[in-house]
Amino acid sequence: MQDPLVITRVNRKIVEKILDNHTLDQLNKVPEGFKNNLIWNIAHIVVTQQLLVYKLSGLPMMIDDQMVDKYRKGTQAEGAVTAEEVAKVKELLFTTLDQTEKDITKGIFENYNAYETSTGFVLKSLEDAIHFNNFHEGIHLGYILALKKAV
Repeated sequence: MQDPLVITRVNRKIVEKILDNHTLDQLNKVPEGFKNNLIWNIAHIVVTQQLLVYKLSGLPMMIDDQMVDKYRKGTQAEGAVTAEEVAKVKELLFTTLDQTEKDITKGIFENYNAYETSTGFVLKSLEDAIHFNNFHEGIHLGYILALKKAV
């Protein structure tokens, strides 16, 4: 079976190319018919992975509360994101995955607080969270590809 973090990494490489090939204005544009923009969706996948994997395991996240508040489920793009913020999100696409791999190897994930997602999946373990995260990132890649055509 393919390591699920390899799948996450492939998805994020696609997302990274989108970051690299769009202007700041394009990343910030909320096209008609959409609630969010490219950068919101990209930052949202970083935040969600941290919440699902670390927060629900009772461990500190690699992102701050301000980022969580801005990009968590139920939020939407508010105001333009700066080039510096885009650079930080781009960096986090892979540093968070690198650290997750290291932390899995170290065995720091000992507990998991069960969580029912908005799609009805009940996550009961780190493994569930990682697999569900890939499903979630796939959904947002679909939005990102649609937004890409609309900007």
